[in-house]
Amino acid sequence: MPRGAAFWLVALAFTVTMLGTTLPTPLYVLYQHRLGFSTLMSTVIFAAYAVGVVTALVLFGRISDVLGRRRTLLPGLACAVMSSLVFLGADNLPLLIAGRVLSGLSAGIFTGTATAALLDLADEDAGERATLVGTVANMGGLGAGPLLSGLLAQLAPEPLRLPYEVHLGMLALVTVGVWLMPEPVESTGRLRLRVTRPKVPEQVRAVFLRASIAGFASFAVLGLFTAVAPSFLGRLLHLSDPALSGAVVCTVFAASAIGQITLVRPLGRAALSVGCALLIAGMAVLIAGLTAESLLLLLGAAVTAGLGQGVSFRAGLAAINAAAPAGQRAEVSSTYFLVLYVAISVPVVGVGVAADVVGLRAAGIGFGVAVALLAVGALVAVRRGRHG
Repeated sequence: MPRGAAFWLVALAFTVTMLGTTLPTPLYVLYQHRLGFSTLMSTVIFAAYAVGVVTALVLFGRISDVLGRRRTLLPGLACAVMSSLVFLGADNLPLLIAGRVLSGLSAGIFTGTATAALLDLADEDAGERATLVGTVANMGGLGAGPLLSGLLAQLAPEPLRLPYEVHLGMLALVTVGVWLMPEPVESTGRLRLRVTRPKVPEQVRAVFLRASIAGFASFAVLGLFTAVAPSFLGRLLHLSDPALSGAVVCTVFAASAIGQITLVRPLGRAALSVGCALLIAGMAVLIAGLTAESLLLLLGAAVTAGLGQGVSFRAGLAAINAAAPAGQRAEVSSTYFLVLYVAISVPVVGVGVAADVVGLRAAGIGFGVAVALLAVGALVAVRRGRHG
């Protein structure tokens, strides 16, 4: 297969894999009705995804440098296939949790490997294009998952089966493509599973701390919209259509992609500060939307917070990569991603606990205040670091 064709097939496989990780999002309310679990349990099921991602990052972070890109992408696709198969037969909580862990494993294995494969397969002078395609594939897949499953659940029969059947068909096609792709790197030895310990060199710690605070806040926002937005719509706004839930979650990821692609470079050194400011504004709009029970304000919060998330994430990663020694960039970046995936799960479970105690509206407002305060702290730290 020509390298140009392989490049686009890897991008397509990246999109399809990430699509599967958000496919259950608008279906949580349907699972709640069928199995009778609480909002807290919905957030626990969602957080199981982060367990899979962190496990993959810790155990398999450098596996593709040893085995090669193709041999690593295929197990990532296999985890995605197993996840959808588990969801097809999921009629109890343990199976839902197992499906989410497998989904997290697929994302954790696939994300870094697919990004590296795109860079390997691109022309020598097209590294920036490869990075852009990787960003679009990643965020586009995450946004397309809830939109696809929401529409299928709304318009077609078997809402808890058809989305996964469609995803399995997509995975079959891209697996053939990855199987036929050329291997862009040589295998360097036998696989040795070693736990990658989080490490940040002393000279990077100040930059890392500022970027991590902003990144923690931004990924907590993604977790909230992905795990709890359908419950917000159903219980507070009395809008239980899966298609609408999927569209709201898709809006967050679409805004994030737009922020990463269009705003980070023009903003330059101000990008992290602007991202934090957008997160603060997004949380203010979210609090207003929950208070007023307004769908329009909820969508406004999704757009504003999504833009802030995208800008904060990419600007923070760029700052860390620029500050880290060349030989330790992968290690520092992996530590950054571990922080982000803790952020996408732990605060969301906290919202689930609070929702059972004080109600969903109060829990959402409290979450909005907490994230806004985190973003304020990151903004202050960034400005002090710039003038320090």
